[in-house]
Amino acid sequence: MSNFEFDLFVIGAGSGGVRAARMAAGFGARVAIAEDRYMGGTCVNVGCVPKKLYVYAAQYGKGFHDARGFGWESEQPHFEWATLRDNKKTEISRLNLIYRDLLGGANAQIIDGRASIVDANTVAVGNKHYTTEKILIATGGWPHIPDFEGSEYAVSSNEIFDLKSFPQRLVIVGGGYIAVEFAGIFNGLGAQTTQLYRGPLFLRGFDADIRAHAAQEIRKRGVDLRFEVNVQTITPDGENLKVRLTDGSELQADAVLYATGRKANLEGLGLENVNVRISEHGAVTVDEAFCTSEPTIFALGDVTGGIELTPVALAQGMAFARSNFGSLEQQVDYDFIPTAVFCQPTIGTVGFTEEEARAKFGDIRLFKSSFRPMKHTLSGSDEKAFMKIVVDANTDRVVGVHMMGPDAGEILQGIAIAMRAGATKALFDTTIGIHPTTAEELVTMREPWTES
Repeated sequence: MSNFEFDLFVIGAGSGGVRAARMAAGFGARVAIAEDRYMGGTCVNVGCVPKKLYVYAAQYGKGFHDARGFGWESEQPHFEWATLRDNKKTEISRLNLIYRDLLGGANAQIIDGRASIVDANTVAVGNKHYTTEKILIATGGWPHIPDFEGSEYAVSSNEIFDLKSFPQRLVIVGGGYIAVEFAGIFNGLGAQTTQLYRGPLFLRGFDADIRAHAAQEIRKRGVDLRFEVNVQTITPDGENLKVRLTDGSELQADAVLYATGRKANLEGLGLENVNVRISEHGAVTVDEAFCTSEPTIFALGDVTGGIELTPVALAQGMAFARSNFGSLEQQVDYDFIPTAVFCQPTIGTVGFTEEEARAKFGDIRLFKSSFRPMKHTLSGSDEKAFMKIVVDANTDRVVGVHMMGPDAGEILQGIAIAMRAGATKALFDTTIGIHPTTAEELVTMREPWTES
């Protein structure tokens, strides 16, 4: 029996931390987990879950409009922000309790409070010290708002869900997942929405064709997209905010959302007391086994600055527990991780972009298709779906699939399985499609795309 009180002390009860704690406890380890904010971390409380609920809410507005083409003659109902906001709070509270019950059921000890590291085997929460053989840092990320004149008037993605009143005019700054998704949400709920991005085109890191198609479709929905511009100042103007831009123009807004990035949540963690190396980007540096430069201290999830997706943190938590407490050596396979951007319409993507594939494989073949989904032949909408398949010409293996259109996230989950199994374009071509669906287009594209 160890002289330590615990075999593992987890700091942070988000997706990765909870999974690691539960699995380690299930293997018989003595586990404690500390959380000072809310059970479930960013994803459950101010991330994936409430965001998806708000996406559903936003889709109803367009759905009511589209229904008229199918014979549903009615006036568009009034949207009540407080109902959505408060119902969301009720659901998140339910999930918080579930996470607490799951940890308790696994016999992991929950300690409420901000934990800090005293030394390589000691963690403090409040005035109490706990000794532990291993420490796992799983404190996630935190929104970062840059410092500029009036930055104190901006809100982050943490606060946007719970605004006291609905912002009829919303300015969103940023070009990543969060900015694009919230632009679609608030536009769909009826706000006059302006999205600003300092670069020439948003969604950096995604396939170029998807980025261009997204800009086209999002503008169709009514979002005022402005590229190569940034905020210079924000100043109060009566009950409103005046937003001066770098191009000299001004916007009036009820709220300004900054979604320009997140940083590792390390404040007050006590890392100055131990030998944990921090990268130039401010994240905890770890090896493939999640070990830091301090042998007894580990880290996983967003705090390490890797692929910042909830399912990745969950996989890392599982691998950590199995390797350290289950005698099952396991590493996370980061190849062909699918992801979705829940803008409107949705983006789903897995594998290499065209640019990445050219750099890695050299000779590639491309298959592209843009079409009007069947639903919109009667809805009257001019929304277009877009699909793109990237193939390694030397092996015929499909190495990238990118889509924007109805249910893209649901469709690409299955495609990711096929790609991880090594599916070739010939296999796609001999697969019988489900008709009539949007997804069948992925198995009916026969002619490679060539520049005209």
